[in-house]
Amino acid sequence: MKAARILVLTVALAAGGAAAFLVGGEDEKKPEVAAAPVVQFQTIYVLIAKADIGMGTAMSGQDLQWQAWPAATTGESYITKKDKPNAIEELNGAITRAPFTAGEPIREAKLIRTNGAAGYMAAILPSGMRAVSTEISPETGAGGFILPNDRVDVILSRRPKDNDKSGGAMPSSETILTNVRVLAIDQTVEEKNGQRVVVGKTATLEIAPRQAETLTQSRQLGTLSLALRSLLDASKGETTDDNDRKTDINTVRFGVSNSR
Repeated sequence: MKAARILVLTVALAAGGAAAFLVGGEDEKKPEVAAAPVVQFQTIYVLIAKADIGMGTAMSGQDLQWQAWPAATTGESYITKKDKPNAIEELNGAITRAPFTAGEPIREAKLIRTNGAAGYMAAILPSGMRAVSTEISPETGAGGFILPNDRVDVILSRRPKDNDKSGGAMPSSETILTNVRVLAIDQTVEEKNGQRVVVGKTATLEIAPRQAETLTQSRQLGTLSLALRSLLDASKGETTDDNDRKTDINTVRFGVSNSR
């Protein structure tokens, strides 16, 4: 019995040694996997907005900061530290034509430097457009849910005159302007501090010169109301030619001069 046990142990030890030898041989033959090379992107410092900046805001140095940006995706309109190292100081007081989101690169096309020569409203007006104000109330201004930068239609409502004794005249309403941008409600030119409703007495609209004549004449004929358009409808707004055509119809209807 002792001899048999010794034989079994010897065979087991031999098998274990052989297995260990084979495993060690496989480890030696396994090729080493080379580490993937680290891709290095060339970066350049770009001027960005440190936080959200609203339309019509006079910027300060606290609103801006330099940020490393992939050079391959840097646009020509971006302001780089290499080209303009003093840009933060130079843009102090510049007014934004359009809003910036936090982290968005600053572009001079969306800025205007007034140097004290003009106010913010003149700065954000596109060339050829006019800012015209009209009185509103919660009833005629969509309950205060119209905010700057929204798009609205302007509706004229008229009642029969008191001296009309025919009895056949009925109150009437018609849309005189469509897809008009709201520049401001009273003195509010942007949404601030999470404010969702602006109840004001005056709305300032961005319209063409001939539309301004129509709007001014319409004030004398009845009550003006602003109808808020949805974002989808605003993006599908009428073209300038369509608005001009509508204005031509109204100038004839209301007797406004077509002289330019």
